[in-house]
Amino acid sequence: MIDLRSLEYRELEELLCEMGEPKFRTKQIFSWVMRGAEEFSEMTNISKATRERLSEISYISKLKIKEKYISRLDGTVKYLFELDDGNCIETVVMRYKHGLSVCISSQVGCRMGCGFCASTIGGLYRSLTAGEILNQVIYAQKDVGERISNIVMMGIGEPLDNYDNVIKFLHNVNHPEGLNIGYRHISLSTCGLVDKIYALAEENLPITLSVSLHAPNNEIRDKIMPVNHKYPIEELIEACRKYIEKTTRRISFEYSLIAGVNDSLKEAHELCRLLSGMLCHINLIPVNHVEERSYHKGDAAGIRRFCEELNRLGMNATIRRELGSDISASCGQLRKKLLDK
Repeated sequence: MIDLRSLEYRELEELLCEMGEPKFRTKQIFSWVMRGAEEFSEMTNISKATRERLSEISYISKLKIKEKYISRLDGTVKYLFELDDGNCIETVVMRYKHGLSVCISSQVGCRMGCGFCASTIGGLYRSLTAGEILNQVIYAQKDVGERISNIVMMGIGEPLDNYDNVIKFLHNVNHPEGLNIGYRHISLSTCGLVDKIYALAEENLPITLSVSLHAPNNEIRDKIMPVNHKYPIEELIEACRKYIEKTTRRISFEYSLIAGVNDSLKEAHELCRLLSGMLCHINLIPVNHVEERSYHKGDAAGIRRFCEELNRLGMNATIRRELGSDISASCGQLRKKLLDK
């Protein structure tokens, strides 16, 4: 059976052509599916015969809200969504002055093994389909009752480890007959899969690429991010420079400040030398508490000093606003959960 929410427009057009349907039917059905229809019966401008034939060969994937938490601090909403196969993922809706942003997952679990992140505990179960990624936006938007205008792919999983499905999702969520969310309102985070960064550059999509750097040298990065053993920091930075050259888009480097590990002024100076001359922004993230991990954030004064030193040296650096900390919805705290947990 084919999940219609995982098909790009041209793929749906080919499917309907094989069924003997006229081309204009693609626009109608694509719009229904990508904007949140859950049943074929909702497609009121499609004949009953066509709907029945379509239901024999395809389905519309769904999510179920298993649990929902609302932060008393800032109104952030965290969902535990149950997938069709019983696995669960977490999705977060955050409110900013410019509108609502949704942080979505791309995999059930993660195999990257970053030492400060809850998402990777227990490893990778499977990657999400393009439809399952899209469903997080659709169902969160339905539940809050407001349009979601921004997407950050920073939830559970490594998006570039699920490359093909993520690219399909990006095409679909941007499509004018779908949710029509602009590429410039989408951020994709990667821990540094160099080969996929080069591939993404060739897509030439005007999204924002966020690179989880978290260290200014190989010695520190090797300890906290296993991916660095395969793609050392020199190779990663070279790929980032090529990405900027190809796309003319600024990269955002994420840097989790971990007390006693990477938060001294010495590391601040190293970071400046590493990123010198690049079109980039440094997003400083005081590391968030994860029960199974031993890392902690430093004091507020030290975090400010690190940021001020970067700015003094000519870098564009800011400290990320912490949202949803009371419901474990902040950066690095999302995790896969199974029904038998």
